[in-house]
Amino acid sequence: MTDSPSIFKPGIKTSQEFLSQILGTVYDAALDEAAWVHCLDTIRSGFSANYASLIVRAETSEDVGLIVSAGDDQPNLDPGNPYIAMSPFAGMMPDHIVTLGDVISERNWRNSDYYLSYCKPQNVFHVMAADILTRNGGIYGLRITRPETAEGFSKVEIDFCQLLIPHIKRALNLHLSINEDRKVSSLYSQAMSQLMVGVVILGQDLQVIECNPAATALLEMKDGLRLVGQHLEADYPNDNRKLQSLLLEAMDKTVGSKASLNQAMSVSRSSGRLAWGLIVQSIASDQWTEGKQRPCVAIFLRDTEGRVDPPVRLAQQLFQLTPAETALAIQLANGLSLEEASEALNIRRNTARAHLRSIFSKTGVRRQTELVRIFLNSVAWLSEVR
Repeated sequence: MTDSPSIFKPGIKTSQEFLSQILGTVYDAALDEAAWVHCLDTIRSGFSANYASLIVRAETSEDVGLIVSAGDDQPNLDPGNPYIAMSPFAGMMPDHIVTLGDVISERNWRNSDYYLSYCKPQNVFHVMAADILTRNGGIYGLRITRPETAEGFSKVEIDFCQLLIPHIKRALNLHLSINEDRKVSSLYSQAMSQLMVGVVILGQDLQVIECNPAATALLEMKDGLRLVGQHLEADYPNDNRKLQSLLLEAMDKTVGSKASLNQAMSVSRSSGRLAWGLIVQSIASDQWTEGKQRPCVAIFLRDTEGRVDPPVRLAQQLFQLTPAETALAIQLANGLSLEEASEALNIRRNTARAHLRSIFSKTGVRRQTELVRIFLNSVAWLSEVR
């Protein structure tokens, strides 16, 4: 069995060298969208092109569009490009490489507004293109170009580029999946923060690898819990011994066990305020995951005395309250009596009582404690809009 012969053609490197190089950049780009510029520049260089671009979104009435490009005098990001709609490379068979001659005659190309207004000023004449269809129905346009003074793209180059399309498609699909996971994780983290639940994630060496905003705010208080280096510790020795014991026990549960461990404890605060409520939960591993940055233990904590501050507009919409009624309901949800709430809002007690009667009527509750319960359990707290 002999090795495949190297392909030496004008404008393309050996297939083995180029394939290895480009695939590395393609899959790097799948993990980091900023790496697409380097990926496209590798494609541009490998095909001796003057530009290589990825049309992420075409411009529409609702969207300015986006093109990611690599070229000597081309911006890496080109939003709001109005010329894309004029391109003859539209309605192509997905995932199939075409060149200029496949979609338009040379005469019509030279006389087209797209060429005269956009391509010719940028010294673009020869074009190799593909529209890549992703799993969510999106279309990404790959464009590789050369000036008129260069040779057109050969069949060898076209065939080689066709081999790259499935890999670029996989990378785009992988990027979409990762980005979706990140968005979902961000929404979960946001929801936990809005509910004032702090989440701390520890790695294999029990060092903190991630905190949500609520946890960061709680730890910055340095009131009963603190970070020492990257390790979480309690201020008081007895609390810290119990905390470290729970963390080690949870860590042991992450290896070779499908059952997770959940343990709770309270942590005294030097300020004398109510103790932190804290839950330690193990995160089960899988056989494909290894490394110090692997999430192993989750810690959930909450400030039971923290004041709540839901988005007023959403609270009004949920309960059909007036702004004044909503303001009063928020004060009551924060533990104030009706008299204290009227003072805080600088309104008369009779006015506060009138608001409360109206709130009872609109929400269908009969007691102030019921009102506080339904208000605290509502979805109004799950938005960042204030």
